[in-house]
Amino acid sequence: MLDFVIFAATFLTALLIATIYFYPGSRRVTRIPGPEPTTKEDGNLSDIARAGSLHQYLMMLHKQYGDITAFWMGQELVVSICSPELFKQHASVFDRPPSLFELFKPLLGEKSPQYANKADGRKRRKCYDSVLAHDYLHHYYPAIQEISDNLVKKWSTIAKDEHIPLAQYMNGFSLKVVLVSLFGNKAWSDEQILEFIHQHDIVWGEMERRLTDFPEEGSSRIKAFEEAKNRMLELFKKIIKNPKKLKDADEYLFIDALLDSTTDKDQIFSDVITYVIGGYHTTGNLLTWAVYFLATYQDIQDKVYKEIRKVLGKEDVNPKSAKDLVYLNQVIDETLRCAIVAPWAARYQDIDSELGGHKIPKNTPVIHALGVSLQNGKYYPVPNKFDPDRFSPENKKSRPTLAFQPFGFAGKRMCPAYKFAYAEAIIGLATLLRKFKIRMVEGQVVTPVYGYVTHPKDEIWVEIEKR
Repeated sequence: MLDFVIFAATFLTALLIATIYFYPGSRRVTRIPGPEPTTKEDGNLSDIARAGSLHQYLMMLHKQYGDITAFWMGQELVVSICSPELFKQHASVFDRPPSLFELFKPLLGEKSPQYANKADGRKRRKCYDSVLAHDYLHHYYPAIQEISDNLVKKWSTIAKDEHIPLAQYMNGFSLKVVLVSLFGNKAWSDEQILEFIHQHDIVWGEMERRLTDFPEEGSSRIKAFEEAKNRMLELFKKIIKNPKKLKDADEYLFIDALLDSTTDKDQIFSDVITYVIGGYHTTGNLLTWAVYFLATYQDIQDKVYKEIRKVLGKEDVNPKSAKDLVYLNQVIDETLRCAIVAPWAARYQDIDSELGGHKIPKNTPVIHALGVSLQNGKYYPVPNKFDPDRFSPENKKSRPTLAFQPFGFAGKRMCPAYKFAYAEAIIGLATLLRKFKIRMVEGQVVTPVYGYVTHPKDEIWVEIEKR
């Protein structure tokens, strides 16, 4: 009888544990630490909304639960990692989880490279990377320099005390660089570029907002989104229509690699949209934040200017001198880290796997919390301080390589144009700083918005003085 009682008690205890562990109210299918879903339907989406953004929520979670944690986006379990050691374990994973990027499909299209996985994704990356690789970048330097020189001419007409909308100019500059360098496209006027940026901000803001707050059918938000999206798509048609007539005959650009790889019109359209938005959005904000920090810290700006004069003299930037601008490169790296330009990336596997000693069920999205890693006080003491010396050659050696991966790292699928972005930032900043001293307009409170790409909440205003 006693044996039966012990058996029954043991069985009931085991049943209770199993019920707590697997019952949908808990839905805990892994031992990875993390919060319970707030509701069955929405998971932790309301918690993300209260935190302000996914990045800010991940900062809270990792502070509470450690380098690996799990939470619920709706009814889907999501794992997040933030340490170089865990990044290393996930470094070979190529495929992106479609569910985390589903919000962007109305604009990018179903055939966007964002959703291309396995053999198709690898094939397309190999094709496009050929015209974005390090040894091909020199082809883009003249076009970037010309656009930089034109920006200097434009700023030279601005009165000394006139306030300049920094984000507007940096995004416009970056968009021109993408259109000319990757597509040979000079069809958009300055007015159309500003129109595109305006409509893009409406569309992108709505897509990010839908992460936690989806609009009702027929609402004003839906109508504004569709109207802005349609205006953007009309502008994109200029790139697709007779693209080879918009550039020099001897150039071989991204658009050529794309057209040589497929005749699928939907894929061509999706890839063009994805690379235009990805190329200009990230670098435009990188430049915005870089100039903001330089205008805020005049001593750092002066040090960059002295280096530019010493390294370049009166010459334009070329691939060799771009490397020799060591301190300017440090400023760009510290901007990427301190501004958290790209807060997160994600991968998944269609098989059960293990990560950090935990079982990861197949098809579970794994977020790479890049922004959390970039704010890790273990590797970056006083992480909120802007200090380019963190990236001196000596200091870089003291950190694991994966402690600084602002463009992602996994599966050789980091941002395809990250080297292009560095070239664009170096040429643009060097050209501006050798001609102007830039200062912040006093009295501003600059607040970052941590979306898919971090951007300022409001316009940043600067003043310039000719050197």
